[in-house]
Amino acid sequence: MIQSLLIANRGEIACRIIRTARAMGIRTVAVYSDADARALHVRQADAAVHIGASPARESYLVGERIIAAAKQAGAEAIHPGYGFLSENADFAEAVIAAGLVWVGPRPDSIRAMGLKDAAKARMIAAGVPVTPGYLGEDQSPDRLQAEADAIGYPVLIKAVAGGGGKGMRLVEAPEGFPDALASCQREAASSFGDERVLLEKYILSPRHIEVQVFGDTHGNVVHLFERDCSLQRRHQKVIEEAPAPGMDEETREAICAAAVRAARAVDYVGAGTIEFIADASEGLRADRIWFMEMNTRLQVEHPVTEEITGQDLVEWQLRVASGEELPRRQDELAISGWAFEARLYAEDPATFLPSTGTLEQCHFPEDHVRVETGFEQGSVISPFYDPMIAKIITNGDTREDALSLLAQKLEGVAVWPVKSNAAFLHRAATHPVFQDGDVTTAFLADHAEDLIPPAEPSREMLRQAAVQLVHQFEDRQREGLNGFRLNAAPNMTVRMTAAGQAYAVAAPDDFDGDVYTSTAAPGVALVTENGLTFGIALARHQGGAAGIAGDGAILAPMPGRVTAVEVAAGDAVTRGQRLVTLEAMKMEHGLTAPFDGTVVELNAVQGSQVSEGTLLVKVERAE
Repeated sequence: MIQSLLIANRGEIACRIIRTARAMGIRTVAVYSDADARALHVRQADAAVHIGASPARESYLVGERIIAAAKQAGAEAIHPGYGFLSENADFAEAVIAAGLVWVGPRPDSIRAMGLKDAAKARMIAAGVPVTPGYLGEDQSPDRLQAEADAIGYPVLIKAVAGGGGKGMRLVEAPEGFPDALASCQREAASSFGDERVLLEKYILSPRHIEVQVFGDTHGNVVHLFERDCSLQRRHQKVIEEAPAPGMDEETREAICAAAVRAARAVDYVGAGTIEFIADASEGLRADRIWFMEMNTRLQVEHPVTEEITGQDLVEWQLRVASGEELPRRQDELAISGWAFEARLYAEDPATFLPSTGTLEQCHFPEDHVRVETGFEQGSVISPFYDPMIAKIITNGDTREDALSLLAQKLEGVAVWPVKSNAAFLHRAATHPVFQDGDVTTAFLADHAEDLIPPAEPSREMLRQAAVQLVHQFEDRQREGLNGFRLNAAPNMTVRMTAAGQAYAVAAPDDFDGDVYTSTAAPGVALVTENGLTFGIALARHQGGAAGIAGDGAILAPMPGRVTAVEVAAGDAVTRGQRLVTLEAMKMEHGLTAPFDGTVVELNAVQGSQVSEGTLLVKVERAE
């Protein structure tokens, strides 16, 4: 058995591998870039080695540095995780040549499945059904156009060396083919250094079905059943489940047997996934499911397979890499229950643009849920890597049970001030069409209007924020709170700001409803409803600057950089005097004193980056 393992990755997958390795008594070594110096996976490992600057091309993609780190730390083996160098045959060869154990498939297997045209030719030879299309060597525009016309539109143009949704164009009519071909070839050349393409018949009611396969060095190959990954946005998976809804036993046996033949065709060792495209216009039928490609690594969505089989796939990888036989025979594997995985991303759900910054508040669900993450409160989402924060995984006896639990757990996910897609995921999980299991890869695009969460907090969120803010300041002067009556039932209007808008709300007596609240910062309530989170702050003091809470707390009204600090702790200040200057969105914002008083707390530091709601200055009112 391997005794020491370097994980050539970061984030949640590094933490995931460390957990299993530790349970097996294997010493773990993390690698990290400048941006990840304080990352969770670095702290969880037994040792850690710095491998370079923050950009992946200067750290996690530099194979020589990773191999050197393994030797420096005395690691016996390297696990690549997923992404980065996990499907790089040259890196796998270099690891083996360095005398280290490669926890993954043979380099020749990676190469065999890396080029889509060659992979499809192998699958045809192995008797695996492939999508109707063109795989020929003649790449002239005229020949490709003629083949597309013969296949029939719509047609999908795919880069031979592509992956991750890149180098792919949908063409719906002959006249659009030349421009789409040129665009696809340019992207393929830029992204993969290979402009060759293949053509596939585009399926109008497509479902993405994939089968988990596993091989060992003793000639054994098994499958661990299928997953449905049809819930996608721009070819990126969002919610996955296992097993696939609507899959009968006859079809399952056929597709899983085809996946095993595909793995045997390339002498496969380790964890791999055979991806299929299914035409679901008439339900799932074996004669309408075709091979797309193979991923020669552990998949992001492997937990749903673990949940329905009771197997630890990382443990299987480590045992196989150590030369052992597969832990289970095919007849010892069975499906039990149902499982879902939702990918929680740091992104604006309205635009899907990445959101970066410090996770000043980060709450994941607990109890009867599995959360895979490489982040915690205080972690930084950097712009250098994939913005996935966590994977939320649930299981149940039935699909309905597992999906209901997923929706419930997504309700309380709270991430702030970094934006997340939690509300988007919740809306998808509770959508009637998805709940019925009648989903194609077009689901998210077809129902986008239903799935994009509102840009402003609901009335109930504002009411609960008002309660939270009142509780924060119930023993202080309430500047900005109108109608407060001491020793009487609350009857007040709370003036607040959220998402750049001002609100005036009558505070209820106490918390109620399905809204989660907490304190984000003095004068700021963090409110979450169905995965949608807002930091709601007390409004500006009348006559003062934005960002002033009623008790003299000067809060950052938005994320920005402190460009000037014009006071010191203990200074006497007058109403309207500038205290701090904040630069945000290429504009300067002066924050001023709300009243005459004394600076009793100063947290602002010139040149520092601050998040919305950060307490910068505290002024105590003069007697």
